[in-house]
Amino acid sequence: MSTTAQPETTPTRTPETAAARQFVNFMFFHTDRAFRSLPVETRSEAKRELAAIVNRYTDRMMILPYSTLGLKTGVDFMLWRIGYDLDPFQQMIADFNRSVLGRYLTIPVSYLSMTKHSQYVEEHVHEGQEGRRLRIVPGKRPFLFVYPFVKTRDWYLLPMSERQRIMNEHIAIGHKYPRVKINTTYSFGLDDQDFVVAFEADLPAEFLDLVQELRETESSKYTLRDTPMYTCRRSTIEEILESIG
Repeated sequence: MSTTAQPETTPTRTPETAAARQFVNFMFFHTDRAFRSLPVETRSEAKRELAAIVNRYTDRMMILPYSTLGLKTGVDFMLWRIGYDLDPFQQMIADFNRSVLGRYLTIPVSYLSMTKHSQYVEEHVHEGQEGRRLRIVPGKRPFLFVYPFVKTRDWYLLPMSERQRIMNEHIAIGHKYPRVKINTTYSFGLDDQDFVVAFEADLPAEFLDLVQELRETESSKYTLRDTPMYTCRRSTIEEILESIG
C-alpha cells in the first residue's frame, strides 16, 4: 500500500450549492417616440409579441413588471428579474432585440446584483426573505423604489465592530417602518455599484419619511452615492405596453 501523500482536492460545487444565491436584475426601458407613429394594428401586434416573450420566460425566472411612465425622465417601464441562471436573462433580451417593438426599445439603465448573507443582521430575517437574504420573495406592494448604493472606501476600513455599531442605528430606524420592505442585493465586481437597494411600500410617503430619517444617521456620512432613485408602480406587462402608445 503506497504511503505517498495524495494531493488535496477542492470539492466540486453541487448544483444545490450554486443555486443557493439568486441573480437579480433591474432593467429599465425607454420607447422611441417613432413607435407611436406606426399603424395601430402594427403597434398592437408588436405589443402582443413582446408581452408573449415576457410571459414565456416566467417559468425560468421571476419577472415583475413596473411602470415608470411619467415618474422619471428617460424611462417608461422596468422589469425586476430574479433567477438562478444568467442564461435566461440574456436569452430574453436577445428575443426582445429580434421583436418588432424591440427595434424601438433602448435600455438606459440596468443593475445586476446577487443575493448574499448580510453581515449586519445575523439574527434578523426580513419578512418575505429566506435564508438570511439568499432568496428574495417579492411582495405585492404597489410601489417599488430602486437605487444603486456605493459606500466610501473609509467605511470598509473601519473595524467590523464599529461598522456593526453604526449599522445597528440604521437597522433600528428601518424597524420603525415595518410596512416598508427592503430587498438588498450585492453588486461587488458584477456592476458599477456595491449594492442595489429596492424598497417595496404601500405608500410613497412612508418611504420618503424613512429615507429622510436615515439621512440623519451616522451611517449616511459613509454614503458615496445613492442616486439615481427610481419610483416604480407595480403593473402587468400588458397594461404597461398599452400605456406606451
